[in-house]
Amino acid sequence: MMKPYLYALLWIATSCTVYAQPTATHNLKFDHLATRWDEAIPLGNGMLGALIWQKDNTLRLSLDRADLWDERQAFALEQHDFKWVQQKLHSGQYPEVQKWGDNPYGDYPYPTKLPAAAMSFNLTALGKVVSNVLDIQTAINTIQFDNGTTFSSYIHATKPIGYFEINGNRAQEALPQLLPHQYALASESGKEVSVVDGQSLSRLGYKQGQINKSAQRQLIHQPTYENRFYEVLLEWKVISPTKLIGMWTVANNEQASLNTEMHAKTTHAFRDSHLAWWKAYWKQSSVQLPDDLLERQYYLEMYKLGAVSRKGAPAITLQAVWTADNGGLPPWKGDFHNDLNTQLSYWPAYTGNRLTEAETFTDWLWKIRPANMAYTKHYFGVEGLNIPGVLTLNGIPMGGWIQYALSPTVSAWTAHHFYMQWKYSMDRKFLKERALPYIIESATYLRNITEIRDGKRYLPLSASPEYNDNSPNAWFKDWTNFDLALAHFLFEAAAEVSEASGLTKDASTWRAIRTELPAYAKNETGLLVAVDVPMEHSHRHMSPYMAIYPLVLLDINKVEDKEQIRNSMRHLEKLGTRAWVGYSFSWMACLHARAKEADQAVLNLQKFANNFCSTNSFHVNGDQKGGQYSGFTYRPFTLEGNFAFAQGIHELLLQSKHGYVELFPALPSTWQDVSFTDLRAEGGFLISASKKSGTVAKITIVAEQAGTLHLRYAHPLKTSSGKKIGQEGDTYLIPLKAGEKVELQQL
Repeated sequence: MMKPYLYALLWIATSCTVYAQPTATHNLKFDHLATRWDEAIPLGNGMLGALIWQKDNTLRLSLDRADLWDERQAFALEQHDFKWVQQKLHSGQYPEVQKWGDNPYGDYPYPTKLPAAAMSFNLTALGKVVSNVLDIQTAINTIQFDNGTTFSSYIHATKPIGYFEINGNRAQEALPQLLPHQYALASESGKEVSVVDGQSLSRLGYKQGQINKSAQRQLIHQPTYENRFYEVLLEWKVISPTKLIGMWTVANNEQASLNTEMHAKTTHAFRDSHLAWWKAYWKQSSVQLPDDLLERQYYLEMYKLGAVSRKGAPAITLQAVWTADNGGLPPWKGDFHNDLNTQLSYWPAYTGNRLTEAETFTDWLWKIRPANMAYTKHYFGVEGLNIPGVLTLNGIPMGGWIQYALSPTVSAWTAHHFYMQWKYSMDRKFLKERALPYIIESATYLRNITEIRDGKRYLPLSASPEYNDNSPNAWFKDWTNFDLALAHFLFEAAAEVSEASGLTKDASTWRAIRTELPAYAKNETGLLVAVDVPMEHSHRHMSPYMAIYPLVLLDINKVEDKEQIRNSMRHLEKLGTRAWVGYSFSWMACLHARAKEADQAVLNLQKFANNFCSTNSFHVNGDQKGGQYSGFTYRPFTLEGNFAFAQGIHELLLQSKHGYVELFPALPSTWQDVSFTDLRAEGGFLISASKKSGTVAKITIVAEQAGTLHLRYAHPLKTSSGKKIGQEGDTYLIPLKAGEKVELQQL
């Protein structure tokens, strides 16, 4: 029999894991180097990125910078507007629209995200790899060789500098070499390459970059377009016969400079500040799951979120700071896709208590707001704010399938992120200076572009990504549920931010406008694509179900919503997954979690992790196990599926709904032991909870702002301190002062 004090020690050990940072079990660990760029070890700090892998007989670092773009215009937006599109559609001349809108995206290599350069080390000198580990707790990659040599590298968490270090008897034999990308190759020999596979860099027409070498220093100067350029700088130093260290950076349209001395004191302080940032990042929240596969994938996703989002850096693009290193342009030009990709990429930042990282999205959206307002005025012909669905770093539309690339409701979805940033923080400064103006300008545009028909408000044309692809049939005369859900959300959000700002008359006006919208299109199969148009086949984009998630306009706990939510889930299951890609499974997991279908949610998360990720955890869209679940078996890397997966985990544990928060809303019955620390709920509440043997052991709530938390949980609860709390059915009313902490237990 175990002694009492050993029981106590065991309880302490298991309890401490609730607050633990990532462990070695969550790391990327191999006994070799990847031989593909999309299987490489990923490092990043939001602005700089590196992929570490093997090419030929070299250790290769593919170097990247987030704001390296070619922004030359290919799409002639100025030629036409939304009324012209409507005229061509109604007159049967839609091929003219397709030629104008979509052809430039494939015909021209620009605009596009650009890769920077590569750095290589001779593997003959380094030896045979025996261990290759990315420690996600520290964001440091360490490679060990059979002769005792080690190679370690990281990108500083907050400085635009990468660092590497070689230790071993052969350190001085493995000197680094910068490698410029081949922008000036002759031709592609007539080979047709799609924007998904990545067209050749030589199509950009740049002069080949020059590399200047001197003692322990190399510099690439790469001209791009219109007298612009970027530079990649590498410097290294031999510290001793067995130690070499180096640093690198990438500068955009300015001279590259490291301005640092590589001596022991400097490099130790450099490393310490890097480690301090990542330690603080991981302390923001944690989860502990009884499923090892899902827990590991979750921490790898949250690592990537920390690696690609940083204050002052651009928002997350399709590949962020890990642009393809294959001699071509990145898949889909590495652009900003606002028909789901950017939005899904920030889903886990709110519940995951990473609001600083989330704000990189709203910061970027705010920065490009003037360009977007000019676009709105020209293309839609009204005042207010809309944003292109496919656009460049500086907010310029790139064209594409215009039903989505120039969608009439994109700003409603981007406004949702301003709304969440406010609701999860309750930051009044952010409300006043960012959320209120952005949401009101977006709602003003949507009010202006819609029209009253038969007493109800409608768009001139509506669409549902990416249903019917680029066909004229992708347009609908009635609302699609995608556009309609966004309209319902936006007008209600406009009312809510107005009310919170003391603008009560404005709030009433916006709510009155919302009442002019029709109800969602639905039948016995649940939510439809549009009026009298059910989802008829498997489809990758969950756009008709936006009202369930992420907009949370329908609630499974409401009798009037329950049937259409459940019917929608059954219909999606009936249609199957053959036309899904990776992110579809992540999104579907969130939908199932909102429907309180825990087993189905977990199954979709497991399918994503097992079948739709590369060995380094990158989401590669296609089914990598020969089409087990999807007919798509290609492998273009994009990040949104990864981050939607992380939010799928959060949705099992904690859900913020309109007016209340639900604890453990979608846990499988087999998950008897599960916990999380400091997940964030709307209202600015940080919540920690643990279940032991199926019973809640402890709930801790900290209020960042004064307010009353409405907490829904199916079992009786009490406070540890005896603090009185109210109760309405399964919902507990917990009034809290700013900074106050309360603990609850299950009776």
